[in-house]
This record gives sequence, structure tokens and C-alpha cells, in this order.
Amino acid sequence: MGSIEVRNPLLSKKLKRTETRLLIIDDNQIRFNQILDLLTSSGHVVHATLLDDLQNFEKQLHQNWDLVIFGRAYDLKYEQALSLIQLSNQPNLPILLLKPENYQADQYAGYIRKGVYDILNLDYPDRFYIGLLRALSLSRLLLAQQHLMDELESAHTHAQSLVHDSNKAIALIQEGIHIHANPEYLQLFGIKNEEDIVGLPLLDLLQPKDLNDFKLRFKKITQGQFDLGRLEVTTLNDHVSIPNPLKIEFLPATDEDALQITIDIETSEPGNITSVATEKSIQKPNIYQQINRTITKQPSHINALVLFSLAAFPENIFETNWVTSKNYFSQIKEFLKEQTHVPLFKVSPGIVTGLFQAESQAKLESKLIGLSSLTKPQLLTVNQSSYPLNLRIGYVILDGEIRDESHFEQFVSSAYNTALPQNAPTAELELKTHLDIPTLELHHPEMKPSNSLPESSLIKALEQSLDRGEIHLKYQQLYDKQDANLYTYEVTSGFIFENSWKDLSSLRELAEDPELSIKLDRWILVESCKQLHNFITQYPEAKLIVNLNKEVLFHDRTFPEFISKLITIVRSKLTHPLILQFSEEDLTQNISDAQKHITQLRQFGAEVSLRDFGNSIYSESALRQLDINGLTLHHTLTTMLNTEQSTQELQEKIKIFHEIKPVEIMLRELNDMTLFANAWNVDARFIQGDYFQKKLDHLIDVQDQ
Repeated sequence: MGSIEVRNPLLSKKLKRTETRLLIIDDNQIRFNQILDLLTSSGHVVHATLLDDLQNFEKQLHQNWDLVIFGRAYDLKYEQALSLIQLSNQPNLPILLLKPENYQADQYAGYIRKGVYDILNLDYPDRFYIGLLRALSLSRLLLAQQHLMDELESAHTHAQSLVHDSNKAIALIQEGIHIHANPEYLQLFGIKNEEDIVGLPLLDLLQPKDLNDFKLRFKKITQGQFDLGRLEVTTLNDHVSIPNPLKIEFLPATDEDALQITIDIETSEPGNITSVATEKSIQKPNIYQQINRTITKQPSHINALVLFSLAAFPENIFETNWVTSKNYFSQIKEFLKEQTHVPLFKVSPGIVTGLFQAESQAKLESKLIGLSSLTKPQLLTVNQSSYPLNLRIGYVILDGEIRDESHFEQFVSSAYNTALPQNAPTAELELKTHLDIPTLELHHPEMKPSNSLPESSLIKALEQSLDRGEIHLKYQQLYDKQDANLYTYEVTSGFIFENSWKDLSSLRELAEDPELSIKLDRWILVESCKQLHNFITQYPEAKLIVNLNKEVLFHDRTFPEFISKLITIVRSKLTHPLILQFSEEDLTQNISDAQKHITQLRQFGAEVSLRDFGNSIYSESALRQLDINGLTLHHTLTTMLNTEQSTQELQEKIKIFHEIKPVEIMLRELNDMTLFANAWNVDARFIQGDYFQKKLDHLIDVQDQ
């Protein structure tokens, strides 16, 4: 029998034909040279950069790389590098880890779960080379896939542009005279035959209101100044079939001395949800194809379209200028993008649809139930001013591919008329029942009756918002450096007062009305537990850190029992799904009472944490005396991460806290890459901020998008 030659395509020349771009993080130039020699001796063309510090790594992440190889670094950990890569414009960039010191084989799976693609050992060059080729092959496949998708999008956009242009009014002008026009151009000006327009001067047809300004601009355009080619013209021609002003663009034509004039025959009124357009372009064409392609690219067992539309229009938005009105509508999509992290498609001004996907019906319903919080009155910031946003949300399950525009319209219509699913009635009823435990026993010698002082307009508005269920809960995910508690969320609260946001944790007026404060905190706990009860369908290990005021701790006698019942109703598999967080300043005013109540809460199944910790002379004393589980550091301590020296000073502070008590420490408000990255250089286990995930109105996992 003849021999059969077996060749591994991984070892072919394909990977060598393109320059291999390596970002190598190491403090050892010899290892760097060894890696380069290994690749170049095998015929690879290599572009490599060596660094061993955070600052240069941040800069290099703005470029594109094939692979990252991590050895050792001065002020950069591999976990830090992983988190920054995941948040960069190349989130799937493979990272290879050079075998760490004291590495044990049973640690391999742990490294892979954290995000490392593979662990390689330079002591075995052949194995190292094969491992690197595997990673490089994956990287090239991912890049090729992205390139193909970009080309597909580009081709589709070009095709759509051609279709769209066919719905524009287009004519050719030579020396100010019409020489050709398409049917849309003729229809726009009420002309039946092209023969009737040939030889007709452009000015006679356009009849611009500001004639001199148009003549001057048109002269400059004919001289080649096409940067002036886009303009709006108010026409005096009564036969024009669309409202003023006409949106016009002049472009060079094929003939050297000719111009093409294009007039957009689609217009949209800011106060009108649907487009006013010609019959051929009532709706933006082929949104359904974009949705179909997205599902093909991201296949899922079950898919749903969620329709977001305006339930009401803010009248004051139309009292401003056109730019503000236009930006208001564009900001709606940006708001939804931030809140949902799903593919969004603009149907028309004020109407956006989102594609929600899941592995099962139960998990999809869990996602949809969570969206209900977005139907509360919201605020949109447009040009430094705030405007109300009220959304109507519905959905439809996609039972297959969307066939055509008519089929898509049926889905949109169904979604518009189908309300979001709600929590199971039994859990909803139980949670509501336990909101109002019969009596709130408020006994404190220094407390004044709530009606002894005139009620402020802010407190009155807060009561009304609470009665209407319009208090906003904001959820922000924590990043666990140990990758053990991935689904921990901090809950903050606020409400909209006179078109501005009021944070309830810093509302000093609330201390003047203890009963309202207690009622509010109970409501916050019930509503956040509803979200948690729903969310554990997707993530059973989810837990909440709920920020509360001191009154519910010091003056609500039935609070521990209330917490116990909530934990039971949530039905979490965790022993402690709720962490109650109070202000350090509030508790240090009465340490002995605080400790007594904290002990009770812990007995009933809750954990307790302190927020805004570490910025007073009483901090260390409070930590010694209070039986707490965690600390969230004061924002002034967070700002210490801005420089290397103050970061080291912060580490010394944290070291003292750990020596007093082994608590879990969180750093919040890490809203840029520098703060987020430097947080890895101190012993705070949990880090949180806008750089990782912004505060959202419902629970989602930012890592699952």
C-alpha cells in the first residue's frame, strides 16, 4: 500500500502571507526576542511591540492586533489586561499567557474561565509555536468574519442607496438649463412629460424666495465649490408637492460642464411618528433584511422584536429650535442602546425596534419583564437641557424569517398592541402584600411629629411619585476581580423633580419625615426584589446591594422580619441574596444602636455594608465596632486612583481596613479607563463604574451582550 501524506492546514503558508501583529507584555527583552526569532525562523513576517506598563498598554489598545502575549509587567496584571481588552474595540482579541511562576496544571481551567485563550511555555518551542498558531488562526478567522460582515453591510448600504436615490428627484442642469429629469423630479413640480422640462431654466422651476442669495451660491457651485452644494431652498412654486424648504444637493455630473441636482422628496415632521413621503418610500426600506441578517449572524433558539414608541410628546420640545427637536428623537435611540445592549433598528422618528434573543422561552420572558421599568417617565438630556421621555413598549415573537416589508409590518403591528409580560401573579401579590406591614412603630425621643413642619414642595412631589410608583431604581453591575460573584448589582434610587434628577440617598429633606423614609425604603426593597426574583431565571447567582436610609434601620421595629420574608419570596438559591447598605455617617452617630439592629438583620438572613466609607476620623472606629460584611469607599478615595503616588497611599489605607476586619471592599465611580485600570493595583475586590457598566433601569449582564 502506498503511504498517505497527512498535512495539517494549520501549518500551511496561509498564516505567513500576512504580517502577524503581536502585542507582547513582558519585562524580559530576551523572551521577546525568543518569540520573534521563533516566528521569523518559520517564515512569518512579524510586527511586534514590547511593553510592561499600564500607560503604554492603554495607548496600544487603540490599534489593531492579532494576539496579545502576557508574561510579566511592572504595574499591569493579566486580569487587568483581560478586562481592558474586553472593554476595547477588539473585545475578542485572544490573549496568551506565558506560564506563570508556581503554575500548577489544575489551575488551567481557572485561567481559561477568566478569559485567557491558552497558557504557553517557551521552554518547549515546538509546543509554543503550535499553540500560538492555533490562537493566530482563531484571530484571523474572527477578523475575516468581521471583514465579510462589514463588506456585506457596505454592499447592502450601497444597494439601499441606489434604491433610495431612485426615490429622489434628480435632474441634470447645463448652463442653468434643464437637459434631463427623472420621473420623481417631474412629479415633484407637477410636470407630465420630460419634453416639457428640457430647456426650462432652473430658476423658473425652483423660484427661490431668496433669489439673490441662491444666484450667488449657484454661481460658486458652478465654479466647482461643491462644499456649498447642500442647501435648503424655500420655493414660491405652488405646484411643488412637498412642504418647504426643499432639501437640495448639487453634484458634478458625468459631462464636464453639467451639474446634477438632487431633491430629497422624503420629509418628516418632528411631531409626527410616521414619515410623510411619496408612496414608494413610506417607510425606510428593508429594515426587515437588517433584522434577518442580524439573526443569521447571531443565531438564537428564540427571538423577539420589542417595539419602543413614544407614548406622549413633550410639548416644550417643539417650542425650541429644529436642531433640538431633531436631536431629541436621535437621543431616544441612544438611550435605548445604553439601556438594552441589543441590536436596535429605527423604524421611523420616535419608533425603534430591538432584537431580543435567548436560549429558552423562560429566559426571554425574564428579559422582557425587566424592560417594564423603562415605561416609567424618563429624562433625556438634549443640548444641556432635560426633556421628559415617555415610552410605550410592546413585543412579538418571531416565528421565522421576515419575508418582506408587508410581513414586517404585521410584526410591528402585533408588537405595538402586545404588552410586555409581567412577573408571575403569586410572587407579585406576595411582594405587594408585604410592603405594608400593619404598623410602623416609630419611637424615638428626639423625633418630631411629621406634621409639625410645613411640607416642602420636594417632599410632596416625592410622596406623589411614590404613590404613582414612579420612583426610579438604578442597577449597576460590579466587577469581581476574583471572578466568583459576577452578578452582583448595586441599587440606587431617585426621582424626577422639576425636570431634574434627585438622588434619594443624598436627600437631606427626607430625614425630616421618618415615616415617608421608611415607606420609601420598603418600596425600594420590594421593587428591587421583584427585579431580582425575575432576573434569577437568567442568572441564579445574582444578588443585590440595596442602598437605604438610617430611619428604616433605627425606627422600623418590624424591619428584620420584613427582610426575612422578602428573602423567602425572592426564592434565590443563595444564602444571602440581599446586602443592605447604609451610610457610614448615619451609623456612626449612634454606634451602639446601629450594632444592635445590624445583629438582628444578620440573624434574619441579610448582610450589611457601609457606603461612603473611609473619609472621616471615625471610620476605623466604626469598622471595629460594627459587624458588617462590606465597605463601599468614599468618592474622595476613588479620586486617589488618578496618580501612581496617591494610588499607593490608597492601598495603605485599604491595608489598614483589612487588618481591622476582613471585609469585602468596593470602589465605585470608576468612570474612565485610568480609574478602572488603576483600581487593579489596590486590594479592593469589587470595582464599579460607568467604564464597565452605567447605571441602568433594569438588571442586565453587560458581559452577555
